[in-house]
This record gives sequence, structure tokens and C-alpha cells, in this order.
Amino acid sequence: MKYVLIFIATLLVVIQFIPSKVINPKSDKNLEIKAPKEVMKILKNSCYDCHSNETNVPWYASIAPASFFIKRHVDLGRQWVNFSVWESYSAKEKDKKLGEIYKSVYNAMPLPDYIKMHKNAKLTQKQKEIIRTWTGKTPY
Repeated sequence: MKYVLIFIATLLVVIQFIPSKVINPKSDKNLEIKAPKEVMKILKNSCYDCHSNETNVPWYASIAPASFFIKRHVDLGRQWVNFSVWESYSAKEKDKKLGEIYKSVYNAMPLPDYIKMHKNAKLTQKQKEIIRTWTGKTPY
């Protein structure tokens, strides 16, 4: 048992040296999404940490293994939709992403793990309706 604990402690120390850091690329404000103030407030509060180049990186994001999970979530979130580069998407891409946003605010976003650490990011029923109305989409 002693050797197992030593191994785990050593592993935790060693993985701290594996680089995994969220980097916020420079953003061109001209490419940022343009939405009504009420929508922007919701997006910035509940979505921007994973879906923009303006991620607010918490202190624990520099400690492995949390750093691995956070970086992966942010990387995947930005791939799915990045509000910092919204205006660089084609009209077809925007339309598709708006449909995905419409669906995801009810089913998946923000992620439950994110809400555990950011209680104020949880969307209310009213906020979900505001986002859905803004997307201009309807149920499929």
C-alpha cells in the first residue's frame, strides 16, 4: 500500500510538467458575434468560457489533471462554436450553428460539470427561451 501511495504521489508531481494550458488567442472585435444586449449578457455569462477566445481561466486550471480536462473542454467548445470569430463563419455555417445552439440550450449546455463550478452559468427557463428566440429557429 505504501508503494502505491508513493507511485500516485510521484505521478501527480510528474504530470504537472506536462504542458496543458488554455490560451486565449488575440481576438479581432470586428469578428465577435453581434447580438442584442440581453443575448450577449447570457452568452458572456454562460457560454464564453468555453465558446470564445475570452476564457476566464480559473486558478485550478494550471493544476493537472484538472488542466487536461479544462483545456480539452475549451478546445472542443471553440471548435463547435467560437463567438469571438462568429463573423468569419459563412452564412451557411452560422445557420447550422444557430440550429445547434437552439437544440443545445435545452439539452446539453452549459455542461453539468461546468455548472457545478459556476452556479451562476446555469440557464433559467427564461434565458433558454431568449436564446432560442434569438436563433430564429423552430423545433424540428
